[in-house]
Amino acid sequence: MEASRIIDYINELKKYDEIIDDTKCIDILNVKIEKVSYNSKEVECKTLFVCKGDNFKIDYLNNAIDNGAIVYVSSKEYDVKIPCIIVKDVRRALSIISQMYFNYPQKRLNTIGITGTKGKSTTTCYIKEILDEYSKANLKPRTAYISTIETYDGKERKESHITTPESYELEKHFSNAAQSNIENIVMEVSSQSLSKNYARLHMINFDIGVFLNISKDHISSIEHPTFEDYFNCKLKMLEKTNTACINLDMDHVNRVKEVANKYCKKIITFSTKDSNADIFGYDIKKDGFNTIFKVKTDRFNREFKLTMPGIFNVENALAAIAVGYAMNIPERYIYIGLEKSKTIGRMEIYSSTDKKIISIVDYAHNELSFKKVFETTKYEYPERKIIVVFGCPGNKAQSRRKDLGNITGKFADYIYLTEDDPAFESVEAISKEIASYIEKYTSNYEIEVSRILAIEKAVKKITDSNDMYVLLLLGKGHENTQKEGATYIPYKSDSQVIKDLITKYNKNRAIN
Repeated sequence: MEASRIIDYINELKKYDEIIDDTKCIDILNVKIEKVSYNSKEVECKTLFVCKGDNFKIDYLNNAIDNGAIVYVSSKEYDVKIPCIIVKDVRRALSIISQMYFNYPQKRLNTIGITGTKGKSTTTCYIKEILDEYSKANLKPRTAYISTIETYDGKERKESHITTPESYELEKHFSNAAQSNIENIVMEVSSQSLSKNYARLHMINFDIGVFLNISKDHISSIEHPTFEDYFNCKLKMLEKTNTACINLDMDHVNRVKEVANKYCKKIITFSTKDSNADIFGYDIKKDGFNTIFKVKTDRFNREFKLTMPGIFNVENALAAIAVGYAMNIPERYIYIGLEKSKTIGRMEIYSSTDKKIISIVDYAHNELSFKKVFETTKYEYPERKIIVVFGCPGNKAQSRRKDLGNITGKFADYIYLTEDDPAFESVEAISKEIASYIEKYTSNYEIEVSRILAIEKAVKKITDSNDMYVLLLLGKGHENTQKEGATYIPYKSDSQVIKDLITKYNKNRAIN
């Protein structure tokens, strides 16, 4: 793509009324920009550098200049040797500049966004598989996606650490997808990406937006101060959406519908309770580890099958069916896509040969997802007690400690509290805070700082007992890192740890 001039970027920022002062650039307006970056380590010759971040330091700007930056964008002027473009909001400016730098890739894509407190990753997987089946039948490339689990854009596939990347990375992924002739991109949309302080989605609009559910989460001094703020940020996605797919079974649904009616051109509803929904799921039943259910729309009335465990996943499947319906995808591709869908780290079941050990690995990490996992486990394994291993992250979502402590105290028969991305906090301190809520219901818990040791202790408790248990490993899913401080430390993953322990148990049992 042809490089744009500094004056082109200035005019683009003026179009969105972001410029405060551009007079310092008068002598270099026609210089072409070869690269845009907000990371001083990635700056090269003729780079436009964006001074982004609440903790931005002038040292970063000086490093960028040393590496080849010729102009910088900031909300204030620094005493440095290159000119500046002063803007009202650096994050919004980065979004505008990034879209222009990557040549407006969203114009060539059908963009589908999914938001909600629970189920975003699973729904993203379902939609991706449906679109992949349809694309394969039409000899087209696979679907691009951006999720909490991983990102694939046609050129790169990588593990994710946050739900919604910064605007520059989003535009890069969109550009890679467009250059790969991909038609559809599915992405999870976090509340943080929609908040006023984090304008990652400032220039992104959604052809289809899915609103799954809403419950209290991410309430803390560094995220959302109140549930109202959290909910309002989630609702902002609908302001950027053409067709909205809405779950009629969620709490606060009338408020979601009110915003959708105001901003969206079309609304498609789905439900397992309201037969008047556009996508109505009914006659839901278990068939081994599979879930069978029927769906009625004005186009078809037929049975579907999920091979991913968990009755609650029917809601996520209905959301995916609603997207397929909105895109006029034939029902046979929807059926095949849902049947094939498997999400790593979501309701993964591992069992020893004698069924003494049955473990479920799930990414559940907030109040709503914990409730769903416990309800499903009690429904599917009524004869077994429940042991759970979990923790809460450090320096974020402090309200989860109370919520998850209360839920596990009510529903679990034994609890191991352990590490889950402690960041700059003490694992033991976090665990003791969770324990203070558990103690209102039970004293059947212990703290084990090492997650691997906690899982080993849980398995030993199961194998030594005459009782039958289900072991829930919650929070980490497939993740193979632990965030300690600002660094991600390698971790085996819950899935691998339990697989290794079950293999060892099976071998020992065979020998004996």
